[in-house]
Amino acid sequence: MTERIVVVGASLAGLRTVQGLRRRGSPAHITLIGEEPDLPYDRPPLSKSVLLGTASAESVRFLDGGSLASLEVDLRLGMAARRLDVRRRYIELDDGDHVDFDRVVISTGCSPRILRGMRQLAGVHMLRTIGDALRIRAGLLGASRVAVVGGGFIGSEVASAAIELGRTVAVIDSLPTLMTRGLGAELGTRMTDFHRRQGVDMHLNCGVSELVGTEAVEGLRLADGSVLPADLVVVGIGAVPNDAWLASSGLPLNDGVVCDEFLCAADGVYAVGDVARWHNPRYGQLMRMEHWTSANEQATALSATLTGTPTPCNLLPNVWSDQFGKRLQIFGRIAPDDEIDVVFDEDDRFVAVARRDGCLQAAVAFDALKQVLPYRMQLAKNG
Repeated sequence: MTERIVVVGASLAGLRTVQGLRRRGSPAHITLIGEEPDLPYDRPPLSKSVLLGTASAESVRFLDGGSLASLEVDLRLGMAARRLDVRRRYIELDDGDHVDFDRVVISTGCSPRILRGMRQLAGVHMLRTIGDALRIRAGLLGASRVAVVGGGFIGSEVASAAIELGRTVAVIDSLPTLMTRGLGAELGTRMTDFHRRQGVDMHLNCGVSELVGTEAVEGLRLADGSVLPADLVVVGIGAVPNDAWLASSGLPLNDGVVCDEFLCAADGVYAVGDVARWHNPRYGQLMRMEHWTSANEQATALSATLTGTPTPCNLLPNVWSDQFGKRLQIFGRIAPDDEIDVVFDEDDRFVAVARRDGCLQAAVAFDALKQVLPYRMQLAKNG
């Protein structure tokens, strides 16, 4: 009897798992379920080239008709999974249909975190889907004053795109620097100063009390009582894993689906991508990562495991972000108490390394790929 593998979530991690299975010769009957109606597409361009208008919705799709047919996959789009029954081996969809499986891969990703007290006003957006990106792009073309709530990677990229389109841009964040969580305070300060030089107005160590406006947004009331005018607001304050539909499954959930080093959560049940909190042997601890490269590498490891070659997911974190025509890259993980050493600094290009007890933990490059490569290679060997 042909094995039935169901992959729930049709973004990068889910699609790459299916492609990996077929590439490794799996004869399984594979069902790929996606909540969005669109064919699987690449998400990083949404906050970059799609907002700038240099990439279209069609250009960011992973599949065309021919490549889809070659996968021989039962593709079910516009369908959300509502419940997973581990014992009876089926997925219940929101239309009431049941999809049976022998093994299941959970790749349902994340959803944007909601701003407290956020009202439904015209001109207020969050960015997760291609539809979101196209609506923000259309809004940017008619807006003059843009407010970005959240100074992480997505917020910084949106601010960059808006400035490049000639808009007046303000970033509001409760932390003292941009990208504090990913870069730490010292390098976050460096990137904050760079954004200021590009014309971004910074409101840091500052919260948002409420949206101002009746039908359409007119501004933001900040925690200090002042009002920041804006006719377009993009909220990017982080994401939460889409694991609520698994509440009755009995699977271990803790800000994601808890898995071992093989991305296995239970017998025949696996998780991959943003929703997976797995034991990374490289660090000896549970990790959840919301990055393109980790989703890709996890899918590669999992497809090997599912086809008979158990492969632990031992990945080195690798994050990139395009801002103002330059690429920020982070290899490894930076802890708040790491020692930061800037080893290359030229104009607005730099390489910095993070060390702990003398040991290299991470390397960060801004528009300096060649200069960071030796540190990247050393980090890869350390694992």
